[in-house]
Amino acid sequence: MDSGRAATGPRRSTRARTRVAACTALALAAGMLLAAPAAQADEAPMPDRAAARPKVAAPLPTLELPRAAEGGSFSAEDGALPAKPRSDVDGDGASDMILQDLNGVVNVSTGAGSHELVLQDGQGSQYQVYRDAFSAAGLREDGPVHFTLSSVGRLSAYANDLHSPVRYWSGSGWQIYNKVFSPGDLTGDGIGDVLARTYAGDLYLYPGTTSTGSPLASRVKVGSGWAQYDQLAGMNDVDSDGVADLFARNTAGELYFYRGTGEAARPFEGRVKVGTGWNIFNTLFSLDDLDGDGNAELLARAVNGDLYRYTSTGTGAFLPRVKFGSGMNSVNQFANAGNVPNWGKEDLAAIDTQGTLWWYLDQNNGRFSARQQLSSTGGWKGARITVTSSLDDDSYPEILQLWEGGLYTNGVSDEPYFIGSGWGVYNTLVGPGDLSGDGKGDLIARDGSGVLHLYRGNGNGTGFAAKQRIGSGWGQFNALLGAGDISGDGRADLVARAKDGKLYLYEGTGVAAAPFKAKKLIGSGWGSYTKLAAPGDMTGDGRADIIARTSGGTLYRYDSDGKGNFKPRASIGTGWNTYSGLY
Repeated sequence: MDSGRAATGPRRSTRARTRVAACTALALAAGMLLAAPAAQADEAPMPDRAAARPKVAAPLPTLELPRAAEGGSFSAEDGALPAKPRSDVDGDGASDMILQDLNGVVNVSTGAGSHELVLQDGQGSQYQVYRDAFSAAGLREDGPVHFTLSSVGRLSAYANDLHSPVRYWSGSGWQIYNKVFSPGDLTGDGIGDVLARTYAGDLYLYPGTTSTGSPLASRVKVGSGWAQYDQLAGMNDVDSDGVADLFARNTAGELYFYRGTGEAARPFEGRVKVGTGWNIFNTLFSLDDLDGDGNAELLARAVNGDLYRYTSTGTGAFLPRVKFGSGMNSVNQFANAGNVPNWGKEDLAAIDTQGTLWWYLDQNNGRFSARQQLSSTGGWKGARITVTSSLDDDSYPEILQLWEGGLYTNGVSDEPYFIGSGWGVYNTLVGPGDLSGDGKGDLIARDGSGVLHLYRGNGNGTGFAAKQRIGSGWGQFNALLGAGDISGDGRADLVARAKDGKLYLYEGTGVAAAPFKAKKLIGSGWGSYTKLAAPGDMTGDGRADIIARTSGGTLYRYDSDGKGNFKPRASIGTGWNTYSGLY
């Protein structure tokens, strides 16, 4: 079997301003059975260029950010140096809001207005969506340093500029962590530091430096057991001692305060519980001190997109919340956000009974956008397709098509790209994300005898490494699906429905030789649904969700609870039996 060949044409060369990359940009829930809809083999259309994905109509709301007095708004007691704003892009002494929108574009709001922040990688235009982003102060004299984390674990540092920060350092291997961020200065030297948490919950401190080379010194392990938290929100300074502090939330909604010590070996004092009920929010983050009282505020986004501001009392507690904005569900990832970021899938596609392809966008509020037609009427009737979590660095899913035993994708160029032959032996292809731990999207293939194989992606969407047999007995399942992390640890997982209607979760391990843990029963009675699909994260909390359709056409959403189970279902519409396939 061919595992792939070099691309014959150039990769996409324009940055992602809108999602227009043919089928690769189609958000299809990775992982249903290939056949869709039923048709004779000679009816299946040959691979063809698909309609361009429509522009995402999700404008960012205007958010009025209070401006601090010149010189900064932080204060410090007992002679300590005041904390420096972490993301003061325009140099006015106050942090600005940096975020990545639904199109993958990085924007900065400096008060009443906002504009794109074009990060210059020194390699020409890039069609790349970052997995995460954050800023740190004190590393350079020209302003904060902006950090981005790519899907394959490359951490890059950019010198500050109001419009076009330029990269001056990058390092690889950061995919071993599920969260990387800067809470501020943890060591008391006035330089911002970085924390990184492994999937197992070990926490490491990377002290910041003013070196002209790497901005970070060697890591120091500072704790374990941090996997219990689904949000880690660095606050810079909430108690006027000039040292960064941290808030951590678990899936039960309990919020804990970790006061900074200023010591690298022990950066935090013991935790203090400061509240419950915080799981009503899908994102926690801070823009440092917004009201000029010398202490940082905590910002919290609800699922409906409302943004709330919690003013610190200086002791780890907060005054009653104040609504700070709305419509913020159009933000995919806030810089310095506390969540484990979702990446690689955030859409749904559907083929109707005529064979027409339609597209829906997840809106981070549990709902889909209005559908948009992506093909000519009946243009996809009989096509054997599957959709995977992103196989390259643009975060947009790939649509794969089987035709005459060959595997094709529209995600490489404007024409169908031939990946390889011999794929007709498989009845199911699933692309839940990175299963091997290298940050690149992978493919799962099941043959007619129920044997499961792993194909490790090359990171470009053009091919795969030689197959690895990873199990047998998978013929017991009539649906395999997945698009991201369901268990809450940041690794891609797989969901399987047995023929008796029981639903199982296979948690990802990040190890190619054994990419899944033992199956876990997470429900029964799922045989009543005629279609299942995995559209990625629908609620903006970074965790993957799934949808299920009844025979009557009602569509339900099942949200991940961050512990490997699903919350009670929520109805999100009727009339969905007009579709023969959901992806």
